[in-house]
Amino acid sequence: MTDTTIECAALPAGSLVIVRVDWHDERAVALRAAMDAEIAPRYADLADGAGPGRAEEVALAFAIDPADIAVTYLVLDGETPVAHAALRSLGGEWELKRLVTLPAFRGRGYSRALIAAVESDVVGRGGRRLILQTGARQPEAVRLYEGLGFTRIPVYEPYLAITESLCFERVL
Repeated sequence: MTDTTIECAALPAGSLVIVRVDWHDERAVALRAAMDAEIAPRYADLADGAGPGRAEEVALAFAIDPADIAVTYLVLDGETPVAHAALRSLGGEWELKRLVTLPAFRGRGYSRALIAAVESDVVGRGGRRLILQTGARQPEAVRLYEGLGFTRIPVYEPYLAITESLCFERVL
């Protein structure tokens, strides 16, 4: 898939663009790997003393079928990918997945711009709300979502087995 630049008034002025890419785009894969490397240590102790099958249960809950990904977005600073978000179709709902901005680029509005792009996409697809799951050990994510008007909802499938799950919605 070739990059498709989208218009986004939420991005600060400069050499920044939001592009649509394939889920398997190497830049998107690298940003998701960076997110995993940052977040995994926060939850590592939860595996301590976990019973048999727990790792498989968690992996299944977080598994993403690329066929369910409607769109993947990147923020590019020049040629450098600095932020990522995806939109997943999940049981008739639209779910924000894998929102990450690299640490050196945080505080500049990139995550907010990506959420605005995802929300616009949801509305364009006839959706009325955007849902998401994050973890209790990611207070910066919780602050972002709450600051944007997302409200807490009960934990939904496939995350019921993830004890640290916090789920949110934003009605569009």
